[in-house]
Amino acid sequence: MIIRSLDDINGSARDVFWGNGQSRRFLLAKDGMGYSLTDTVVNAGSESLLEYKNHMEACYCIEGEGEVEDMEGNVHAITPGTMYALDKHDKHYLRAKTTMRLVCVFTPPLAGHESHKLSDDGSSAY
Repeated sequence: MIIRSLDDINGSARDVFWGNGQSRRFLLAKDGMGYSLTDTVVNAGSESLLEYKNHMEACYCIEGEGEVEDMEGNVHAITPGTMYALDKHDKHYLRAKTTMRLVCVFTPPLAGHESHKLSDDGSSAY
């Protein structure tokens, strides 16, 4: 059985600045579960062009307000109680109107060190 609290993770090697916020990584590949589980904070006012070429991701919003925009220009509001899943390695914009908090699952699992390199000239992927 694996038991971890947010207090255990904050400030540890599992507390990773991902590019526009913090990714608190409860489960990683080395935990042997076959997926990762993160508590992710997205900074208010941020915009991130993201793409997961090697992972599928599902995110469930538990706090804050923002939006996800796909590459066809479809914009979807993200508020507490909303889930979005990137089932086709979808390139997307993630925008936070207020500080957002997302519970995220990745498969295959993250190793733990991954972070985005955000720039104006393309998406950040891992």
